[in-house]
Amino acid sequence: MLDVCLLGTGGMMPLPYRWLTALMTRYNGSSLLIDCGEGTQIAIKEAGWSFKPIDVICFTHYHADHISGLPGLLLTMGNAERSEPLTMIGPKGLEKVVNALRMIAPELPFEIRYIALTTPEADIQMHGYHIHAFRVNHNITCYGYSIEIPRGGKFFVEKARENAIPQKFWSLLQKGQTIETEGITYTPDMVLGPPRKGIKLTYCTDTRPTENIVQAAKESDLLICEGMYAEKEKIAKAKQYKHMTFYEAAEIAKAAKVKELWLTHFSPSLVHGENYMPQVQKIFHAASLGCDGRIVELDYEEE
Repeated sequence: MLDVCLLGTGGMMPLPYRWLTALMTRYNGSSLLIDCGEGTQIAIKEAGWSFKPIDVICFTHYHADHISGLPGLLLTMGNAERSEPLTMIGPKGLEKVVNALRMIAPELPFEIRYIALTTPEADIQMHGYHIHAFRVNHNITCYGYSIEIPRGGKFFVEKARENAIPQKFWSLLQKGQTIETEGITYTPDMVLGPPRKGIKLTYCTDTRPTENIVQAAKESDLLICEGMYAEKEKIAKAKQYKHMTFYEAAEIAKAAKVKELWLTHFSPSLVHGENYMPQVQKIFHAASLGCDGRIVELDYEEE
């Protein structure tokens, strides 16, 4: 099960009713944060979630509305007596940017580890999930992220018995381990069926539509995608500043065959976004407005 909380949905500047865009997930005791704009700490507290288990922070890019909340968050995590290492992932220049922000948080009781993204795509395995970073099309280097929880094949007792595998090895094989004992090798495929569909979340903001977003988001359980502008007449502005409209995000969701779309990263000028949703849902029926503190539990499909 993957818990997902859309902490904030605002772009450019925080508003009294809309924090800046950030996302947090929880899985198996580990928490992951994507972006950390001003107000992220308050959004986490309002959601009733905790700072301390955050193991990974991914940054889409280094515009202020996506990273300016980091120094305060690091100080809070330090004050919570955190000692475990914290991994940060982001575009090239990550360590330089973070160190500049840490002028007001120079001493922390935990290590920061950096993974700088320098290629169009990158894959990182951490804490039982798979992070896929993919470059998008903004006016500075920017990445989207897919978070996947893989799911192994179903365990078959009959296969284990047919292959005369001692029962003490069953659980290890079920976890994907290969066992070598007394000159015999037992492999997971001897007890498991083919891999099953896992859980997939894709998060993408500050970009024009691109084909690689469609490919990265393919068959996601949930796509959280920017919809900076709702008014169709603002398409020229979206193109100028390298953002998306509600309708372009819906087209991506449709092409990627995702289960559900949440729109986010709204322009400060946007009010009553719900008025535009009937038109958006004509393109992709499972589209809805994101809102601050919106939470969902993504689980494996029932067999």
